[in-house]
Amino acid sequence: MITFREINEDNFDAILEMKRPENEHFVCSNAKSLAQCWLYRENGDVFPYAIYADETPVGFLLLEEDMDEEELILWRIMFPPEQEGKGYGTASVRLVIDQAKASGKYARLTLTCSPDNHIARHVYEKVGFLPTGNILHDSVEMYIPLR
Repeated sequence: MITFREINEDNFDAILEMKRPENEHFVCSNAKSLAQCWLYRENGDVFPYAIYADETPVGFLLLEEDMDEEELILWRIMFPPEQEGKGYGTASVRLVIDQAKASGKYARLTLTCSPDNHIARHVYEKVGFLPTGNILHDSVEMYIPLR
């Protein structure tokens, strides 16, 4: 079962050690993501999580709230190559959608996806994300309505 857990002393090193192949330009390192969380910590709207399959950390998730827009942003999600093909990405994105809907706080969930990241785009489309028509930082913006 997939769960999201706070990043703490117990899982910090495991999350930092998760890497994607160096030739993948569309995935930011977890170290940079966590540094950005620290940078924006006073805003209180950025939330990093370790993704667990049962009791094993298998990925990293970073969410951002934009309450002015009633929007939750799936800012980053990452799984190392050894965790690919196990359904963790699809299960994680579905869990984000379910939790966002259950909160009642958001009208939509958005994300951006590199046009070169075919695996991620397939997952997003499979769970119902649609392109907005916007291109942000050379990435396709996608959304799913939550209400």
